[in-house]
Amino acid sequence: MKAIQHSHPNHYNNPRIDREVPLGNAISGTVYLDIGKTIWVTSMLFIGTIGSLVTASVGAILLFISFTALTLLFGHSLGMHRRFIHRSYACPKWMEYLFVHLGSIVGLAGPFGMLKTHDMRDWAQRQNQCHDYFSHASVWYKDAYWQILHSIKLDTPPPFEPEREIVDDPIYQWMEAHWMLQQLPWAILFFAVGGWGWVCWGIASRVSVSIIGHWLIGYFAHNRGHRDWHVEGAAVQGHNIKWTALLTMGECWHNNHHAFPASAKLGIEQGQWDPGWWTLIALEKLGLVRDVVTPEKTQARDELVRL
Repeated sequence: MKAIQHSHPNHYNNPRIDREVPLGNAISGTVYLDIGKTIWVTSMLFIGTIGSLVTASVGAILLFISFTALTLLFGHSLGMHRRFIHRSYACPKWMEYLFVHLGSIVGLAGPFGMLKTHDMRDWAQRQNQCHDYFSHASVWYKDAYWQILHSIKLDTPPPFEPEREIVDDPIYQWMEAHWMLQQLPWAILFFAVGGWGWVCWGIASRVSVSIIGHWLIGYFAHNRGHRDWHVEGAAVQGHNIKWTALLTMGECWHNNHHAFPASAKLGIEQGQWDPGWWTLIALEKLGLVRDVVTPEKTQARDELVRL
């Protein structure tokens, strides 16, 4: 079965992966144990669990809380997701590099790895059917095992062509090649200030919690929760997970994100807390951010239905 690509002007299209003719199959593929991912995750879990228990201190725990919040807010949410992937606001290049670096040390992948993983999952979920790996459709413990330690190889993947200004950027090339090693300067700094306890809590425990938390939110955000919008023809719908608004920096409003992928504002209804959006507004007032995209500025979508 071939996946359906939308060429209608009033349908959402991602130019990096969508084409005018049907290409790719989102169903047929093989989920395989990713050795590199497995070594990375298990080593962080081991050090983060054993090391942090042995070296626990008030200072180390405070570092864990503050640095996790910093990397999730400025790195994962504002850097990787809202800027690098969706280009939903403009900022100085030095700020983009800094935010994407902070996104890399969240510990999920480098910038190119995050971009491809996101776009492939987004593309698959917008087809009328997709593999359980993309939809988080398996029972929770199987999905956790798959998402945290495995990758998927589609039999017929769609062409993926990132923008040349991204692919040819030497800074991003370096970040991608050394995305794990970007933890090292921070580890040296933490060791110099607080010893091994700060390294265990500030690096290993933070990365472990970020990886597991990313899977957990993704699992719920594609399976259960409130919905205000429905994307017709899509195999997977997003769900809003209200109780995690502050923990996820606003990334939990996933039904809103499926409805308005290009919007920098994720908490679009009254009472939907969105720390990432609050931060963008503050940066805009300081003159560091401009051209911020909101839902009303995104393209019309014939397939989008208000529930």
